[in-house]
Amino acid sequence: MRTLPLLALVLLWPAAASATDYPADPTTYRNLLNGLQPGDRLLLAAGTYEGLPVSDLNGTAQSPIVISGPASGARAIIGGRSCCNTISITDSSYVVLQHLDVDNRGEEVDGLKAEGNSQFAHHITLEDLHIYNFGVDQQLVGISTKCPAWDWIIRGNFIEAAGTGLYLGDSTGDAPFVRGIVEQNLVVDPLGYDMQIKHQNPRPNLAGLPTGDSVTVIRHNVFVKANRAATGADARPNLLVGHWPPSGPGQNDRYEIYGNFFYQNATGGEGLFQGEGHVAFHDNVLVNSFGPGVYIQPQNDAVKNIQIYNNTVYVSGEGIAIFGADQAYTQEIVGNAVFAGTPLQGGDQRDNVTAAFNQAGTYVNTPGTNPGNMDFYPRPGGGLEGGAIDLSGFGAHQEWDRDFNGASKTQNYRGAYSGSGTNPGWALAVDFKGLGAVPPPVDAGFPDQGFVDGGFVDGGAEADAAPIDVGFDDAGQPADVGFPADLGFDDAGRPVDAGVRADSGNSGPADPDPNAELSGGCGCRTSDADPQSPAWAILGFALFIRRRR
Repeated sequence: MRTLPLLALVLLWPAAASATDYPADPTTYRNLLNGLQPGDRLLLAAGTYEGLPVSDLNGTAQSPIVISGPASGARAIIGGRSCCNTISITDSSYVVLQHLDVDNRGEEVDGLKAEGNSQFAHHITLEDLHIYNFGVDQQLVGISTKCPAWDWIIRGNFIEAAGTGLYLGDSTGDAPFVRGIVEQNLVVDPLGYDMQIKHQNPRPNLAGLPTGDSVTVIRHNVFVKANRAATGADARPNLLVGHWPPSGPGQNDRYEIYGNFFYQNATGGEGLFQGEGHVAFHDNVLVNSFGPGVYIQPQNDAVKNIQIYNNTVYVSGEGIAIFGADQAYTQEIVGNAVFAGTPLQGGDQRDNVTAAFNQAGTYVNTPGTNPGNMDFYPRPGGGLEGGAIDLSGFGAHQEWDRDFNGASKTQNYRGAYSGSGTNPGWALAVDFKGLGAVPPPVDAGFPDQGFVDGGFVDGGAEADAAPIDVGFDDAGQPADVGFPADLGFDDAGRPVDAGVRADSGNSGPADPDPNAELSGGCGCRTSDADPQSPAWAILGFALFIRRRR
């Protein structure tokens, strides 16, 4: 029998070997980055790192590439520099970034950006990132995508005092953000949006970009604009979602926005939420003593299929308003509890309870704007319980039958809560939302990055073919190594106490200077490319020998 020469064996070995853990520190991480393969984990020690370029890293559905800081204790800090966005993503897929501080150090760059010169960035998971020190200009963004991006999971991140919290898509409409999940994040006091997803032009013909009908989910987030909010022409809503493509793939896509807490918009005129296109908005709590709650109105296209149901709205201005609707579609406002200056305008209204802003105390336990005291759970006999509401038309929506606390709805209560008396769930706060009784979403955070039962098609791939734990096999390690107690999954796929820890609207001009809007830093990456050396080749060989499974 013939035998292969030793050199040939060495060359074949990496292709046959499986994933590796690479411990790294600020002196070694750049060289290690360049060689990551599917299933590898780059484990960053506590310390300060000078930028993080994620370029041409492509894992697989079964074996994503994981870049992680410590799960507890001192953090790995990615430091900002004037040359480049602090975390820069280009032409990468199936990558998990977790347990990192992103300290922009006051530089005029974005915290994390999928660059505009990238062809794609898909199946990216961002989990437990703390992004801060970049809020001097509204154009500076915490998490930004400027290339076609799909199947992102953005979960459990804290974006603090930003210019803009999340800005997904491009102001031109040519960088679609498709089939994403944005959940359990805390975004506090940006100058502009807490979050915006831009409108979309017809999508490019790009391999892997979803072509079927799909859903983008925004759930269980806390969006706060109580301080620092820009005013006048720079004023923005807390959350704005733009229209889907007017024709072709994606024209029937839908936003499902539920279980979120919207708290204050100190602009004095902008609302908490604004949208167009196809939107399901349910079981949210909205509090704004400065002005409006929900505006549905044309921004760049039309108001189409809109379902707004089972929300609790406590605002001093308009409560829920639908303007400029395309009558070829259906706009419904159903089963809401709205305490506002002008509670409801437009749409097909039924089974709502409305009252003036200062009359909310008749209906709920403790209305107000102090997060330590406010409680919008229904009072017994307060008038929010009545005959059963027909919600059958909303059965295609995820968790349509669960309230703000995640409890099963009786369908007899108006507003975001199904019950009365003492609130058994999360107390409203400027903090991560406690999920309470929310059931674990199917496949959320698993290697296929999607939902098999909620509109996501998984590309015909292996829905649960890989181990739970996002590429961790737990061999010889404690379960969920790499996850903190509050933002992890146990080995049955259940969240562990997850998330608990102590465009312009109608008042200003739309997107002044749209070509310059939120460009967010130079996006340089050439200076981030470290040349490989013979020493790295030797180190790489040694590391391959250390592969453990």
